[in-house]
Amino acid sequence: MNLVRSELLKIRTTNTWWLFGIGALVTLALAFLVNAVNANFSLSGGQDLEGVPADQAEQIRATANEVYQAANLFTSGQYFGLLFVLLLGILVVTNEFYHQTATTTFLTTPRRTLVVLAKLVTAALFGALLWLVTTLLTVPATLIYFGVQGWDAHLGSWDVTRAILLNLLAYVLWGIFGVGFGVLIRSQIGATITAVVLYLVGTTAANLVFFLLQQWLGWDWISKLAVIVPSTASSLMISGTELPGSPPQWVGAAVLIGYAAVTGAVGTMIMRRRDIA
Repeated sequence: MNLVRSELLKIRTTNTWWLFGIGALVTLALAFLVNAVNANFSLSGGQDLEGVPADQAEQIRATANEVYQAANLFTSGQYFGLLFVLLLGILVVTNEFYHQTATTTFLTTPRRTLVVLAKLVTAALFGALLWLVTTLLTVPATLIYFGVQGWDAHLGSWDVTRAILLNLLAYVLWGIFGVGFGVLIRSQIGATITAVVLYLVGTTAANLVFFLLQQWLGWDWISKLAVIVPSTASSLMISGTELPGSPPQWVGAAVLIGYAAVTGAVGTMIMRRRDIA
């Protein structure tokens, strides 16, 4: 517990955490605005599906319901919120090497496994905190917006509640990813740039590859493999309803838990054996 307090103190004594917090809130506001416009378009019946392929039209119809749109608004800001959590998890590790405090840290606590576990817990706590703040903002905003529009937000339904809770899980797990990533790439600048590029560009590129393969080979199951991309798995987790042609939400959760378990274990083993000096 003392190690976790120490890690939290290290974060609070830098400007990083509140800069990430401001960034998350700004992107949250933009995401909520976009999702609100999409909800209005979907629920007002303004969609023209003439000429749209049957499978795509089926997916569009599946999103044109209050449960899906409410869950989407309640979890607004996840995409960039997870990126900020990932980056903070990276900095929890790389700050030690950037400020040359790693040797002191491991001399003070020779059992490196405990140090890594403390960093994992700290990153997870930050992720949970960011989820809490964003959820406290999106819930009343969604209730007000849906109330004005005359729609039911279904906040008490399990589908919506599950999406909100799985969003919490996503925030926690991405913090763990960040710690593992920071262990693999000790350079703060290198790890940060690599993570941002992989998250923003890699996600789009991977999904495009799966789409092109599906179109080329004509095998519908290939498109479902996109769930192995972590950010895609995160998005799947928070869908209020199951979408045609997409895996169920638990698959996305299982993929993220698997990534977190692997990155956490690998990060711990590397840190235990690596020369810190």
